[in-house]
This record gives sequence, structure tokens and C-alpha cells, in this order.
Amino acid sequence: MRLLLIPALTILITCTSAFAVNDSIRSYIPSEVKGKAPVADGIINNDEWPVAGWESGFMQQKPLEGQPGSQQTSFNIMYDTDHLYVAFRLLEQDPSKISRRLSRRDEMEGDMAGIQIDSYYDKTTAFFFWVTAAGVKVDGVVVDGSGGEDASWDAVWTGKHSADSLGWYVEMKIPLTQLRFSQGEIHTWGLQVMRYLQRSDEVDLWQPIPRDASTWVSRFGTMEGLRGIQPKRQIELMPYTVASVERYQKEEGNPFRTGKSSGLSAGLDGKIGITNNMILDFTIFPDFGQVEADPSEVNLTAFESYFEEKRPFFVEGRSILSFGVTPGENESSSDNLFYSRRIGRSPHRDLSDYDYTDAPSNTSILGAFKLTGKTGNGWSVGLLESVTSRERAEVISSENREKIDVEPLTNYFIGRLQKDFNKGTTKLGGMFTSVNRNIEDAAMNNLHKAAYTGGIDFNHTWKERTYYLNIKGMFSHVAGDSLAIRDTQESSARYFQRPDASYLKYDPSRTSLTGHAGIVEFGKAGSGNWLYTTWINWRSPGFEINDAGFQRRSDDIFQVIWVGYRYYKPISIFKEISLNFNQWSGWDFGMHNRYSGTNLNAHTQFKNMWNYSVGVNRDFAQRSNYLLRGGPSMLLPGGNNIWTGLSSDYSKKFNAGVSFNLYKGDEGVGDYRNLNLRLTWAPMNALNISVQPFYSIDQSMLQYVETGSMQGKDRYVFASLYQETFGIPVRINVGLTPDLTIQYYGQPFISAGKFSRYKMVTNPKADAFTDRFVHYSESQLGYSSSDEVYSVDEDLDGSTDYTFNRPDFNAFYFLSNLVIRWEYLPGSSVYLVWSQNRADDQSLGTFRPQNDFEHLTTIVPHNVFLIKVSYRFGV
Repeated sequence: MRLLLIPALTILITCTSAFAVNDSIRSYIPSEVKGKAPVADGIINNDEWPVAGWESGFMQQKPLEGQPGSQQTSFNIMYDTDHLYVAFRLLEQDPSKISRRLSRRDEMEGDMAGIQIDSYYDKTTAFFFWVTAAGVKVDGVVVDGSGGEDASWDAVWTGKHSADSLGWYVEMKIPLTQLRFSQGEIHTWGLQVMRYLQRSDEVDLWQPIPRDASTWVSRFGTMEGLRGIQPKRQIELMPYTVASVERYQKEEGNPFRTGKSSGLSAGLDGKIGITNNMILDFTIFPDFGQVEADPSEVNLTAFESYFEEKRPFFVEGRSILSFGVTPGENESSSDNLFYSRRIGRSPHRDLSDYDYTDAPSNTSILGAFKLTGKTGNGWSVGLLESVTSRERAEVISSENREKIDVEPLTNYFIGRLQKDFNKGTTKLGGMFTSVNRNIEDAAMNNLHKAAYTGGIDFNHTWKERTYYLNIKGMFSHVAGDSLAIRDTQESSARYFQRPDASYLKYDPSRTSLTGHAGIVEFGKAGSGNWLYTTWINWRSPGFEINDAGFQRRSDDIFQVIWVGYRYYKPISIFKEISLNFNQWSGWDFGMHNRYSGTNLNAHTQFKNMWNYSVGVNRDFAQRSNYLLRGGPSMLLPGGNNIWTGLSSDYSKKFNAGVSFNLYKGDEGVGDYRNLNLRLTWAPMNALNISVQPFYSIDQSMLQYVETGSMQGKDRYVFASLYQETFGIPVRINVGLTPDLTIQYYGQPFISAGKFSRYKMVTNPKADAFTDRFVHYSESQLGYSSSDEVYSVDEDLDGSTDYTFNRPDFNAFYFLSNLVIRWEYLPGSSVYLVWSQNRADDQSLGTFRPQNDFEHLTTIVPHNVFLIKVSYRFGV
């Protein structure tokens, strides 16, 4: 089979290249600076810009594809041995309609103009530089097939704007050190120039690209005739210092909770051009105090929550180090061989048995470096190496006071390679990760000493990249003490100990575990109204990537068919319409059908710029391998889900959106209702206020409580749950200047869960749903209010057979961040940060919004104040 695969792929690549279609490609020849270079102050000086260099002829991509831009746009490009200079004339028939919204850097607000440059000329990757009508800079990288623009890359460049009665203007000065290109006497780069008008959601392009195109960069025009420029190595050093003060509630008798603390630290960030195409980013003793806190939640599942990465070092250029395990948009889409939040995570060791503890909240990153780039012959490279420190905690128990290990010294390595063939229409690559821990304390033997993952990916597109074939194969291998591998086998990702899973090989004495996973996907990505994809994705029971990556489940075979219809031409009251149909099924490696379902949804934008979405889901009866948390599989009824959403014109100073989600399970197994509201108000260009309250009700007949034991046999205790949750995220953005911004984020959050009708699962695969469990009688169930413990006398012999704690809960959280950021010089910044955290919990189980919010105000806050100053040295 393997011998047949290589010739088959070769024939596929060769034959399908014949379908390539060449559209009309525009070209632009920039002018070389002969005398004084443009000042790049945003004021167009005709003496600086040659008349012959001005280019226009922009066409709309939307809303009226193929029509000339509604406003006149022209640009001019010049270059010298060190810089690229770009000028825009953005004329307006009515300048009062220009949207000039001030925001923080990289936030796309208001009218904008920009340039995208494929300096690699690989037809795949482009660097983009935008300036908004308020003077805010936006920059980043776009890679075909990666899901859109990535604004995490921050270059050091100049972008200024001005305005008059005819419109507005932009000048850019982009150092060649910020671009990646190869040696050569004469250079040709891919080029796209764009303008965006927010009031009409209009996108104007210099090089026309259809909206239904399957790719972006590969369809760029060209910038030709760049002579006398050579790649330049980039060297930047950014030392920084951080001073912080903390204030929190003093705890009597606890020597570690004195109510206050302070600190002073320093570190170094840097960029070094190994070659012009390869950049080494590094950080030593990094600090991320300015990063916004994660949103609050109450997680009642056995699975880990996924949170987005927000730390700048790990965010920038993350696409090259990504290797997704499951395609599409589903509950497994976040699974990846590399999840950067593993680096610097909270220490693993549980300290709940100690009276008082002084432990770090996060593992210290001693240093990290990241090498990224692309060679002239099509090799994309991404390497990341990081070392986190051995962390110790001082603990006090009734017996003594000591220091113990809570996290071992750990090394992380991530490597990614990918090679382009046939101008990027074919790609072959691989990924490898390793995590190695130096475990010195036997109490940490529940961690893997070594964890390795890897994968190979193949992507081929044809017929102007309209059709695609993706193939991925992955492996994992973890090793360590038998305790660590036992925990891995028993984890929520697989539950090897399930008594009815004869196809699983549970062995508590083993010291390693190996698994595999893969994807085969085929689809049509553009060129026409109809789009489709189908894939099969599998993960073997032993597949485990959570040391360096993220994964919720293994033991899964997942099949999907998706068909979509897109209509981008205005018709009747509609500006554009899209329809989608999905079908999916899943099995475990015992070939039991675990789940299946179907979905139909529609989205439209009206001509008045309002948007509406609606969708219906049908989940059929399923077999859960996880509900009993290590017990046998259980059959569950299906359910129906309907959701809808409506939002007003985002370009208006006041706009709003509302969405509603309703799930109703068959046979009363559960209901879920969720309401989200978004209110956004921009009373002036420098101020934006957003309030997004949400409210949900979750009713479940089968909420897991605990696994008890009676006469050596497990007892799976469940209850009916009624949970209400309410939160109000608030964001306030103030733009004093493009380089001085104030951002505030706050979220009060309350949730309450009431458990009732306690029951025991007795026959999880019975034909009738109500025969799969029995309710405890009043005679069987006792309750002690003094210690909030339920006791079960299952056989009614007068003695307690097992107990469980009262699970009712109230959660109270308030998180906020106030960040003042001033980029006083290009690449050099000052941060002033105030973070506040309030948290408490109770066991009432009743939802009382007014009382609960009042209780939030009585919780003593944990305040952190810090100032961070960095300075950029550039060579």
C-alpha cells in the first residue's frame, strides 16, 4: 500500500497542474529614490513623489464585485537601499463620512488603506501594512490556507496620515530589514494594495481577486524591477524592567498571606537576523503582566478548558508552529500538537493537604527562543526551544514547615518544517515536539519524564487551488514512572479502565504509552457558489499530546461531510447569502457508533448592513464513553438545537447584536438556554464602549456527582442539575493618540448550581432510558447539614455504605484589567497596569442576581499594580 501511494500522488500532482488558470495579472514598477527620500510624515509632497509613479484603477471586491471603487484611490511606491516608501491618496466625495476611529495598534477600526507584499514571492505568504484614517498602524502576516490575517507580527516601521477637504492621505516608510527576501540583482515581489470603507463595508483592490477565490496571496499582482537592494539582517534588543505591587486580604495565622508584596524584575527580548530570511526571537526572564486575564467559567466536566494564548512572544508567528489534529469547526478544533500555554503553566503538584502554602502561580520561564522564516527554495522553518525552572513551594502542615518541589525543571522543543513545490500548490511538511522533565522528587512521579509527538502533513491543490487534498499522520509517545502512565491511561481523554472496553489494554504497570492519529480531507474551497469538504479523522486510544499540545479526547474516529452555498451578489433586500449543511458520525476503536448528527444553517447580510443567522441541529442517540468517568459506556438520548442571531450595522456609532441558543434533549435528559447581548457605543472617535451581557440556564437529568464504592463495586452517583449563569463583560477603549491608548476589561460573573433527585446508574445500556438508573429513596439517602455530606444506605441495613459531599455551588468572580500603553519610540513602550481579581464560592445553590452582585462588592480584592518599561536598540 505504501509503495502504491507515492506514484499515485505523483500522478495526481502532475495531472492536476494542467487545470491551472491564469487571470489578468497587474504589474507595478516602483521608482528608485534618486535624491532626498520622502519624509513619510503623512503629507504628500509632489516634489518627493514622481508623477509617473501614481497608480489607480481600484476595483471593488465587495459589495459590488467587479465595479470601480466608489471613491478615487491611488498609490505610489519608491525604494532605496534601506527602505520601501509608500504613499496613498484616498479621495472622498464627502470627507465627513470618513470613519476615523482611534484604537490600539493592530485593531482594525474605521477606514483603512494598506499594502500587502509577497517578498518571498512564494505565492503563499505576504506581509501586510495598514494605516487607518485615525493614524493607527496595523501589520502582520497572511498565509494562504491558514485561515486569514495574523496581526500578531509587529514590525518596526513608520505610518503617518493627514487629511484635507478632498480626503485623506497616508505615507509609509518600511525598513527592508522587516521584509524577508532572497539575494538577487533584480527582484520581483507579489503585490496587493487595498482600501476599506467601513460605512459600506467596501473593499477595493488594486489587483482584482474574486470573493469566491480559494486563495489570496497566489492571486496577487507583481511589483517588478527592484534593483540594487540586498537582504538585510535585523538586530533588535529590547531590555525591560518591571516594578509591581500587590495588595490582597491578609489571612490571620498564615505567614504567607501578609496582605501585601512587591517585586522588581528585569529581562531581555530580542530579534536577531540569522539570515534575512531567518529570524531568531528570544526572551530571557520574560514578564507578561500586561496580558489580559482569562474569562471566568464554571467547568463541571472532566475535560480541561481551552484558553487562547495572549502572551506576545508566543502569539507572534504562531501559525508556523501550529499542527492541528482535527479540521473544521467543532469541539475538537482547538486540539493541536503545540499549545503554547503549556510553557509557563501553573505548577502541577496538588498542595491541598497542607495547611498553608507559598507557591508560585505560574512556572518561571528562564528563557525561550524561536527561529522562524522561509528559505528561497521554499522551506518554511519554525523552531522553538524553552526552559522552565524547577519550582519549589514553602508549605506548613501540623507537623513541620518545609520546601518541596511543585514543578520539575522542564525543557520544551517544537520543530516545524514545510516545503513548497510547484509554486506552493503542493506542500510537504512535518512537526516534532518534545518535553523532557528532570524529576528529582518522587512526589512528582505522576508526570511524564519524556513526551514526544510528531506528524507529517501533505497538501495538494489544483485547478487554480480550487480543489484540495490534505493528509496528515501523527504519533505520540510518553514515558515515565508507572504511576504517570497509569494516570494517563485513566485520564478523561481515554478511560482505559472501562470494564466494557475489551479492545483497550489497561496495564497499570506499563511505563510508556504510544498512539497515532491522522486526517484525510478532500474538498472544494472556491471558484463558484458551491463549496464542499469531507474528511475522516482518527485518534487511537493511546494518542496523548497534552504535555506540549492540547487534546480532550482520544479513541475516536470522526467523519464529516459539509456542503456550502455562497451568493455574493445583492438580491432583493439581501447583500449576500450563505447556506451550510453538515453531517457527522463518530466511532471508538471498538467500532461502536458513539455519536451522529446533522446541521443546517443560514447567514445573510442585508443591504442596510444588518446581519442575521439561524441554524438547527439534530443530535441522534449516542453512546458516551466518558459520562461515568471510568465506568462502562452509557447510552444517551439525542436532542434538538436551534440558534439564531441578529446584529445591526457595525459601522454606526451605536450598534448592537443579540443571539439565542436553545437545546432540548429527548426524553427530558436535559435542556440548555443561552442569551447573549452585545451593545457597542462609540460616542467619539477616541472612545469605544462595549457591553456584552450573557445569561444561561442549564438543566441536566444526568450530572455526574461522584463514584462511590460498595462491597468492592463502583457506584456511579448522578443528580439532576439546575444551573443559572450570568456575566457582563465590559470593554472600554480610549485612543488618545495612535501611540497612546487606554484599555479596560472587566467581567462580573455569577453562577449557581442546585443538585436534586440523586440517582445511581445501574444498567447504562438498557433499552429504555429510565431503566438505566434508579433514584435513591428517602430511606436510602441521609444528609448531615453540619459537614454538608450525604450518606447512602443502599441496602437499608442501617449502616452507611458510601458518602458524597453536597455538590450545590455558588461562584462569584470579578476580573478586570486596566492597561495604559504608550509607544514613546518605535518598538519602545511603557505599560501601566492595574489588575483586580475577586473570587469566592459558597454552597447555597440558589441564583439571586441582586444579592450575588452585592456579594461581589464585599469580596476583598486582589490588586496588582505594575509598570513595565522597554527600550528598543535597533541595528
